[in-house]
This record gives sequence, C-alpha cells and structure tokens, in this order.
Amino acid sequence: MPELGVVTRMLLGVARDGSDDRALAGTICRACVDGLDVDGASISVLTATDAREMLSATDETALLLEELQFTLNEGPCVEAATSGHPVLLPDVQHTTDTARWPVFAAAVNERTGVRALFALPLQWGAINLGVLDLYRRLPGNLNDEQRRDAFSAADVATLMMLGHRTDPGGNGGWLDSTAASRAEVHQATGMVLVQLGVTAPEALARLRGYAFTQGRLLIDVARDVVARRVSFIEDVE
Repeated sequence: MPELGVVTRMLLGVARDGSDDRALAGTICRACVDGLDVDGASISVLTATDAREMLSATDETALLLEELQFTLNEGPCVEAATSGHPVLLPDVQHTTDTARWPVFAAAVNERTGVRALFALPLQWGAINLGVLDLYRRLPGNLNDEQRRDAFSAADVATLMMLGHRTDPGGNGGWLDSTAASRAEVHQATGMVLVQLGVTAPEALARLRGYAFTQGRLLIDVARDVVARRVSFIEDVE
C-alpha cells in the first residue's frame, strides 16, 4: 500500500473542533499550499440551487481565479464541478485544453501570473460537493507523488466537509465511526444499503450527501429515512 502523502496526513490529523465551514476550508487550503508544489488554493462548494459558494482562498490570486470563473461561467473549476473529474493544466499559456474556455484563458494570461491550474472535484460516489482549486506561477504538472497526494487529500477533504456540515458536534478524527455511532444513523444506513444495493460506507456517504445539499443534520435525515419519509430508491430509477 502506498504511503500516505504529506497533505493527506495533515488533514487526517485535524481535530473536529467545531469550527465553521470557512475555517475548515481554510485549513484544507493551507495544508495543500504547505504540502504540495503550488502557490495558492481555494475551495468553492455547490449550494442547493446549483450556485457556487466561495468558502476560502489563500490569497488574492486564488480569489481572482474563482471570481473570473464564476463571472464567465467557464474554466477548469466549472468543468470539474460539472464533470466530477479532475482538470489538470500544466501550462495555461501553451495548451490546447484552454480552447474550451477561451475567454477565461485570456483573462488568466492578462490579469494573473498563473501558469498551472489544478481543479479537483470534492466528490464521494455520486455526491459532488464542490471543487478544490490549486494554482502555481510556474508551468509544469504535479509529480506522480504529489498528484496521488492531491487526489487523496481531495477525498479526505470531501469527507471532512460532509462530516462537518451533517454532524458538527462530532469529536476526534474525521474518518472514525463517531458520526455513525447513533442507532438511528446505523439503521438508516442499513435501509439505504438495501434500497441501493451499495456498501455501508457508500450508503452512509449518500446520507451525508443528502443532508449536505438539504442543509440538514445527518441525524435528522436518518430519522426521516427510518420513518420512511425519505427514500433513496428513486436514485436508481
């Protein structure tokens, strides 16, 4: 099994201290800048109305990149959010990929000193929360080790965001079973497991994703599932 990367280890060591969404996103972004060969990072999440909400940016350039994509409705972040796949641009100035976003690419070249962009979807199964954006002023791809670390860190960040919004009272590590210790959550997870024919972790992730998009706590959604007020069967129809 490959050794965990620097950023992934940083995130797994973050305590659930009750901080708000923006503080958590800031912690994730700073870990990426500290542990990867990038100059800045930002996180935006999708809201219930399919709009994007900026949670954190490490600097003015990261903020400008987000604002350009939000204004123009094009760019690697928009594509990553829509497709659910990473978008990696080693050189914004010399790639045919930017032909997909000509206005954004021109704005980046004119208004920033950014050369490389990496947009990583915050996705768990079918659940798409938003995007982690990374930028670098020098051209070039992340090396293999850093790319694996960045992808793994995006997965951990997704679980952190899901856990934070749906069970903010939890303590301890982000990947422990604290959030699932309540009997109703266990029961609801089992019901979703049967409804969708998925594994227990995926069923719990579906519950968290539903709670996230609805702006509700995990325990409240679990109670609705147990009471059969909410069903996930329609997800596979």
